[in-house]
Amino acid sequence: MSSLPSKLQSLLETFDSVTDAEERAMLLVSYADRFREVPPEIAVRPFPNSQRVEYCESEAYVWAIPLRDGRIKLWFAIENPSGVSAKALSAILDETLSGSTPAEIASIATDIVGRIFRQNISMGKGMGLTGIVEKVRTLARRHVAEPSREPAPAARSSPASTR
Repeated sequence: MSSLPSKLQSLLETFDSVTDAEERAMLLVSYADRFREVPPEIAVRPFPNSQRVEYCESEAYVWAIPLRDGRIKLWFAIENPSGVSAKALSAILDETLSGSTPAEIASIATDIVGRIFRQNISMGKGMGLTGIVEKVRTLARRHVAEPSREPAPAARSSPASTR
């Protein structure tokens, strides 16, 4: 098994310890409630097809923005307002992977979807959620292959400091 960023490893251990299906569902809903959509400083609708996640029924989009120190900040958009699983996974990935290096993010395995959701998802939903993880990995690999010399403008300052 590849090494995982410590925040992600800790969260996966938490999910591994939750055996009650109702408790797991409540935990996932709490993450979905923490989902924050990509701010307009990063992207606005209509979102570019290049950021779209294949096979995701919730029409998910992902951005990996380089920070000054070369680490990555992840942003997500979920177009389906009922996309609770996609929102939960996006919030989890943001909270546990943002601030990691591109190499750390690129090395995570897509099997984390199974550890988080277990068998509580359909094949179609599983493909979409795995697609979100794969899109995150793909974007991170691009930063490993071609590191940005300059962080994106939105990554340099907070929205409040630009007004």
